[in-house]
Amino acid sequence: MTIQTEPDTDGPRYLTTREAAELLRVKERKVYDLAAAEEIPHRRITGKLLFPRTELLAWIESSGTASAARPNVLGGSHDPLLDWAAAESGSGLATFFNGSRAGLDGFVAARSVMTGLHIAEDDGWNIRAVQSLAPRDAVLIGWAMRRRGLMIAPGVGNLADGIGALRGRRVVRRQDGAGASTLLAQLMARNGINEHDVTLTASAARTESEAAAMLSEGTADVALGLETSARSYRLTFNGLLWERYDLLVDRRAYFTPGIQALIAFSQTETFAQKAAAMGGYDLSVLRQVQWLSP
Repeated sequence: MTIQTEPDTDGPRYLTTREAAELLRVKERKVYDLAAAEEIPHRRITGKLLFPRTELLAWIESSGTASAARPNVLGGSHDPLLDWAAAESGSGLATFFNGSRAGLDGFVAARSVMTGLHIAEDDGWNIRAVQSLAPRDAVLIGWAMRRRGLMIAPGVGNLADGIGALRGRRVVRRQDGAGASTLLAQLMARNGINEHDVTLTASAARTESEAAAMLSEGTADVALGLETSARSYRLTFNGLLWERYDLLVDRRAYFTPGIQALIAFSQTETFAQKAAAMGGYDLSVLRQVQWLSP
């Protein structure tokens, strides 16, 4: 079975349960069962099920005998250590860091062989977000724990009050769907801060390095960023938490030369020394299997 999965600009981006049932040519009850078993891409918004059209088409394609060829691309959230290792290891992976959510959606749509994620959840990181889309032939493995906090521009001070000190400040905006953007919104909400209490930059930083550069250039006062990025740009850093950064990998591509080169390099002393020198990394979770597709 071969089904075209090119973007359908005529249909709605999200389908209702009835529309998803019509697309799959099954009863609505079957769609509910598939969603409950985490076997079909879906979202739950205020208790209502919605089905991303593009991901649903990709899921149908992957369920058939022919599967879409994945480009040799590493997507998702930017990680400075991973960015360096992908090049230094000679993996040949092209990098396209577009944020955790966009990277996850791209992986489900077979636009990458591997994607980096740091999506905060009530009881951990990343697993529920991956399960909700139910990618086939995939494995979620650990890369690193990373120290995240406030990166502070020169002359601003250390903002010892943490998130509460953001009121009235110019804050670096990250693109919608970025793990840092989602986490910042969560932390602000917990501290009673809304978007009107801060001034977000007009342009969004798409990587951790871009966020740090904006502070160094004086474009903003503060950003929610990584300790390693703050060190690279000699910025004051106020640590807030340790977050988990994982890699979602296509299982068939896992044993290809490029990804194997990256995995092997991550076990070397050179890699460990680089992580220590960059700062803000804990490699105890490296290569730990977090989730495996059925």
